[in-house]
Amino acid sequence: MDHSHEASGPDLPDWVSQRLVSPKAYATDQIDEAYRWARTNNPLGVARAEGYDPFWVLTKHDDILTVSRNNSLFHSADRATTLLNQAAIERTTRITGGSPNLVRSLVQMDAPDHMKYRTLTQGWFMPANLRKREEEVGQIADAAVASFLKQNGRCDFVRDVALNYPLHVVMNILGVPPEDFPRMLRLTQELFGSQDPDTARQLDALSAEQFGAMIQAVVQDFAVYFNAISEDRRRDPKDDLATIIANATIDGRPIGPMEATSYYIIVATAGHDTTSSATSMAMWALATQAGLLQRLQAQPESIPGFVEEAIRWATPVKTFMRSATKDTELRGRRIAKGDWLMLCYASGNRDEEVFSDPYTFDIDRKPNRQLAFGNGAHVCIGQHLARLEMRVLFEKLIPALKSVSLDGDIKFVESYFVSGPKTLPIRFEVM
Repeated sequence: MDHSHEASGPDLPDWVSQRLVSPKAYATDQIDEAYRWARTNNPLGVARAEGYDPFWVLTKHDDILTVSRNNSLFHSADRATTLLNQAAIERTTRITGGSPNLVRSLVQMDAPDHMKYRTLTQGWFMPANLRKREEEVGQIADAAVASFLKQNGRCDFVRDVALNYPLHVVMNILGVPPEDFPRMLRLTQELFGSQDPDTARQLDALSAEQFGAMIQAVVQDFAVYFNAISEDRRRDPKDDLATIIANATIDGRPIGPMEATSYYIIVATAGHDTTSSATSMAMWALATQAGLLQRLQAQPESIPGFVEEAIRWATPVKTFMRSATKDTELRGRRIAKGDWLMLCYASGNRDEEVFSDPYTFDIDRKPNRQLAFGNGAHVCIGQHLARLEMRVLFEKLIPALKSVSLDGDIKFVESYFVSGPKTLPIRFEVM
């Protein structure tokens, strides 16, 4: 293993480094304690944890923005785009013949490819196009609300509503038939919740080799499924995203199978898992913040602000990694070419210098400079869709509720990549 790129600089305390690489910490407020300590004492420090290459940890809003906006200086694809240990990186590099990333989606691309691939579907996700789909989203939301209201006053909001509603929206846009929705949900949970014992394929402690094999198998399942869809859309194009991906060309040539599969994966997974997390946190807020439900019923025009604050609160994508393309300085510290950096979005979204009372759920934040969708060239392509889905759902759900409260503890997915509520038991009364 080449350690010539080891980050040098002020190390974070051991306990902070350990929490940053511990999936369990992200399911509790332990990660928040670590972030708070780092923001106050060492906002740009180096984490050293056994089995991991050292990496810089960015916990301040401003630094995360600076790196996110400077895509030529901080690359996404040169090193692993998500945090992986050394054994997993070695294994991935072996499988791919040199790349530290198993898939090659927009997330794992840099210029010039990134923009070429992004442009293929970007128009689909722009507000003008989404307005044409609002009615379709509304129908899916109506069905979700109707099914929720039939639950006799108690349900697990994650399982019964939040997981399925955004899944249906994004699968419709993609062109996946309803009978395959459960399969897509399972594969997404296996991919993103691969560190969580409830969603991983095997529950025992896995070696890096087994863990890598498990992730590879999930990616392979996606590939097999979407190859069949691609073939179908080449024969029989439809008005869906699958048709665009299946028939896409870059520089006059059809996109490769790995890029096509990766494109499907990013839309099929990121397109709903993150939205379901933010949707669950919105419901958590309704169940725990006194007077919020009544206020939103009296002022439905406040729902977009409520949605935005729920997104900040949830920050479903916890971290992404970047690497420096040349020696540079950040916050007065020297970052060497090749150094690995962790962008801690959930920390940036609690930055006391940017958000007054960051630990208060406040739907009146104006502007709400939340970073949950990232920023710069890699800003989430589906951000407008996510906001639309949440707004439409709560515009329909809020007027139907007389009261809502917790009916047990909220539990979170154990993962340092994408994490959100795993269970949210609630009690409710209907109007």
